[in-house]
Amino acid sequence: MNENEDDVTTFCDSASSLVEGCRLPVRMQGGDDWPLAEIISIKEVRGQRGYYVHYVDFNKRLDEWVGESWLDTRKVQFPRGDGTSTAGTTTPKKTHIGSGVPVGTFQSLTVEPRQLVSRPASPTLGNESSSLVNGGAVLAAALQKKMNRKRKANSLDNDCEPPEDSEVVSGTATPTTRPRTSGSMVAHGHDDLVTRMKNIEMIELGKHRIRPWYFAPYPQEMVNLVCIYICEFCLKYRKSKKCLERHLIKCKLKHPPGNEIYRKGSISFFEIDGRKNKCYAQNLCLLAKLFLDHKTLYYDTDPFLFYVMTEFDSRGFHIVGYFSKEKESTEDYNVACILTLPPYQRKGYGTLLIEFSYELSKFEGKTGSPEKPLSDLGLLSYRSYWAQTILDILISIKPVGDSEKPIITINEICELTSIKKEDVISTLQNLNLINYYKGQYIISVNQETIQQHEKAMEKKLLRIDPKCLHWTPKDWSKRAKCV
Repeated sequence: MNENEDDVTTFCDSASSLVEGCRLPVRMQGGDDWPLAEIISIKEVRGQRGYYVHYVDFNKRLDEWVGESWLDTRKVQFPRGDGTSTAGTTTPKKTHIGSGVPVGTFQSLTVEPRQLVSRPASPTLGNESSSLVNGGAVLAAALQKKMNRKRKANSLDNDCEPPEDSEVVSGTATPTTRPRTSGSMVAHGHDDLVTRMKNIEMIELGKHRIRPWYFAPYPQEMVNLVCIYICEFCLKYRKSKKCLERHLIKCKLKHPPGNEIYRKGSISFFEIDGRKNKCYAQNLCLLAKLFLDHKTLYYDTDPFLFYVMTEFDSRGFHIVGYFSKEKESTEDYNVACILTLPPYQRKGYGTLLIEFSYELSKFEGKTGSPEKPLSDLGLLSYRSYWAQTILDILISIKPVGDSEKPIITINEICELTSIKKEDVISTLQNLNLINYYKGQYIISVNQETIQQHEKAMEKKLLRIDPKCLHWTPKDWSKRAKCV
């Protein structure tokens, strides 16, 4: 090893040269894999350095704090001035701006391997890093006057305190007076340091303790806590178990504050008007944001209906998941946001929520589609539902008259399922069921596809029974004129 190599090894082995934006292999929790990760933030607590990392090409819900021994500094990609990374052997410059991200061109350092010890527990940085994570505190102060005026105007329950009456987009705020362009949670285009980091350590909802996946703009005093306690019936949040117990003595709700429009067995659906039950709707959106990364909160819930699915037992109706829906959608969206809470995932509840949304569309006599973009899990659920529903139709249709083969059009499939035309076509293409033959499109289903579908349907124990839905669609355009 020559003298230059020694200098490089010494420089990177202590990890003291690492800065926010660096990319390097990091050992992922729960396995022996070392995927490439980006350092989002660095924090020193009691002499111990912690690194908040995002695993490149992995979902953000896997982001976490790690210790120095979890990092493989043999190959480090330092960020350029424009935030990208590059490779090479140049020592980084020490010029800094703002939050400490170096300026200039930084290149990869290749060093001798060091001893990689077993991965220790994550450094406890939840409380100490709150000043960094809660950059929205400045935002809250700036909007305090507007928030107070809004609360007085709406005469909300004094016990209900949503964070800010604004749309939070990447750490900035836009007052709700500007035209709304999307759902109760709107798709965001980019992230900043604040929204890229989880800020809530744990929530307790009923009998479940759940680790959040993503950032949610809860009030600053909440994010310093080990756990946030949420009433599972009204969704108000409390700082401690004792505060929640005092709240439960006063809280008379045993189900969501709306009309029960469906019940079969232990499953019920409640319809909540975002204007009449503003506090509940806002807290529901806030809770959902912990598990939805592709959406940003929008606190004007008036234009939305919320359909909450619950599971009933002797203690009450416990929230399983929900979807929101615009009262009037110019783009025929039948779902704005949709979520199954983590304790109930992989049990068929997600598909049940989707199926219920299309049953409502059938009652309305419309075709519908979910608002885009969908989360990764949401997209998988929708593709599965579309495939199973369309195959059900194709397999069950019979030949008409003298025709040897059944005949059905795309428009007829849309009418029978209420699935929008583009979703039907994309599903048929994904399943390789649509072919162009002698000047026309032919849908063909082979025996193997039928067998796979039948096996999938055998496992599908939960289904929506339209006979149990007691609901009448409302004409919101007329209601708006009356108001």
